[in-house]
Amino acid sequence: MTGIRKYRRIAQATVCIAAAGLIAAMGACGSANTTASNTSGSLHVVASINQWGSVASQIGGSRVNVTNIINSTAVEAHDYEPTSADIAAFSKADVIIVNGAGYDSWATKAAASTKAQVVNAAESGGKHDGDNPHVWFSAAVRTATAKAIAEAYEQRDAAHAKEYGKRLDAWQNKENTLEASIAETKRRLDGKKYAATESVAAYLAQDLGLVDATPAGYAQAVANESEPASGDVTAFSKLFQTGSVALLVVNTQESNATTKQLIASAQHGGVHQVKLTEQMPKQYSTLTDWMTALVASFATAGKA
Repeated sequence: MTGIRKYRRIAQATVCIAAAGLIAAMGACGSANTTASNTSGSLHVVASINQWGSVASQIGGSRVNVTNIINSTAVEAHDYEPTSADIAAFSKADVIIVNGAGYDSWATKAAASTKAQVVNAAESGGKHDGDNPHVWFSAAVRTATAKAIAEAYEQRDAAHAKEYGKRLDAWQNKENTLEASIAETKRRLDGKKYAATESVAAYLAQDLGLVDATPAGYAQAVANESEPASGDVTAFSKLFQTGSVALLVVNTQESNATTKQLIASAQHGGVHQVKLTEQMPKQYSTLTDWMTALVASFATAGKA
């Protein structure tokens, strides 16, 4: 399971990268999931996950050629094993964008051996290993990372610094519209309690003023990648019976018997559900569009 766990299942990918030495040796690791965009660009940019790749494309425009390593909700980013093509992409990059905070250690490891400008999204926003790594859900981290990406472009392509600055401003204008929507929704949700099958959207929930009421025992079990005790699941289900929470946040990328039981309990208790994924779904071309849709989903709960 993902969520608030401490993400220790990246060891295999890390060992694979460290032991490779030669790119060809990576052929046995993982399966290809790489996609590219903006192929006319002069700067080669690699992003470990497509949500940050979308920001890189918006700020770089036609000046960049962006390759996203993870580009699907069907892929488990924590456990991803890079292919030889992935490592080759890293080695040729001018700018590399990793998520950090232990989320994509395989990418952080690969980036460290290159001469590229490296943007660590988590670190840009003041987050580190041990913090919730799903930092793209945080408005503050999104803005900090966008600025860091623009600065990295300017370092590698100073001749077009003004253009990157203008595109950053355009990106920020859209983010400001999103944050205005967050502020409006917060007025309806501020102080309300929620529970989550996993903590992937915790930063967004905080931005919306929601209070996490997920039972500690359940949350700790998920963090340790273990099955929650029956008593913890019962305590979770009782939240819906007593009306203690306003909504349930469900990560649909991770479904099992326990999450199905909790979803059924929420439905029986008439508790609104916000369903989301950890990775950016294919129907969204930008991180801003995805977050806007999620805020709208949370806003529905405020009207309930």
